[in-house]
Amino acid sequence: MKLSRALPILAVMPALLAATACSGESKESPAEKPKASAKRSADEKEAAEAKRLGAFDGKALEKAAITGMTAGFDAKRIAKAEVEAGRGMQADQKACQPLASLIGGFTHLPAVSTVHRSLQPGEAADATVGSMWLASHSKADATRVMRELRTAVTACPKGFKTLGLTYDKVESLPAPKLGDEAVGYRITGDIGKQKVPMTYTVVRGGGVVAAFYGVNMLDPKKAAIPEPVIKAQLERLAAQAD
Repeated sequence: MKLSRALPILAVMPALLAATACSGESKESPAEKPKASAKRSADEKEAAEAKRLGAFDGKALEKAAITGMTAGFDAKRIAKAEVEAGRGMQADQKACQPLASLIGGFTHLPAVSTVHRSLQPGEAADATVGSMWLASHSKADATRVMRELRTAVTACPKGFKTLGLTYDKVESLPAPKLGDEAVGYRITGDIGKQKVPMTYTVVRGGGVVAAFYGVNMLDPKKAAIPEPVIKAQLERLAAQAD
């Protein structure tokens, strides 16, 4: 069953996530050198900020993110352009902003670094597709993200609007007993003429907020990304932190 292209960018249909790769080698032109220098400068700044806060920098977070077949789901990197399309989502109600930001694939508090993966089931009969992202913060900011997200779930039962899309229902769901704390919820979006239930499981491990998004158009009750996938990701984070 093909989902509408109007789904949030991280709804993760293969057609949305496919990136065209350019092959072949090319010599660096003079115009490219300032760009490379700027990237190195940004990476160095990020690494320094991460060290100051005791957080993961981008390289460490990328290394910690699951990749390939994991607990029955294939985790694949997402093209930067796809990811950035979701940045800066604004809710029409301030109280709902943590929810809107996560729909876009980011936490409402700026992270030191963020990495994203699409999640596709290995079994053809499994209709659940989704995505996950890791957001690196100081432990204090990560704790605040979770606290304000939990408050938003309670404060926005009738939903909100963002980028011209309407999300008309927010429901709290049981959260798995994983990580330092976890939040589970479902948002129902009006996408075209479809009601699309989107399930989120958000887990904090130290200063990292790990968000898992799932959708199953055949059975919304089975939309959550399975716990073994989440456990595998948390184990990689813990190993990287050691």
